[in-house]
Amino acid sequence: MADVATDRREAEVWCSYQRVQRALGSALDRQLERDAGISGADYALLVPLANEPDGVLRMRELGATVEWDRSRLSHHVSRMCKRGLVTRENCTEDARGANVRLTEAGRAAVAAARQQHGELVRRYFFDQVSGPELELLGRVFSRMLTRLAQD
Repeated sequence: MADVATDRREAEVWCSYQRVQRALGSALDRQLERDAGISGADYALLVPLANEPDGVLRMRELGATVEWDRSRLSHHVSRMCKRGLVTRENCTEDARGANVRLTEAGRAAVAAARQQHGELVRRYFFDQVSGPELELLGRVFSRMLTRLAQD
């Protein structure tokens, strides 16, 4: 009978995790759209670019940073180019490569979203866990990421 209870508890925790992930993602996406007119995917790409001194990253570096495959990255960057958030440029070091450059509009979008985004992350995630719980979550997430990378 203990196995059934464990399975039930695991199912409850798994379902709760999925609901939290969806609800948190939706809340953050709504905030980004409201404050900056961008999606969560836009923000995921804009932040690493904004953190670069010159606002430029190689496509492959950007893809590795956000853990997206080449096709998804290429399509999304194309959509962002049409909206004026980034530009795509030929790479001078490697004719086969491309760079993504943050535009002023992209920089403004990140600036418009960043503070409120951080406040919501704090409100919905960090404020809900104690110091010891945060340490535990950090260890658990690290183990999970290691296992995923190994597999």
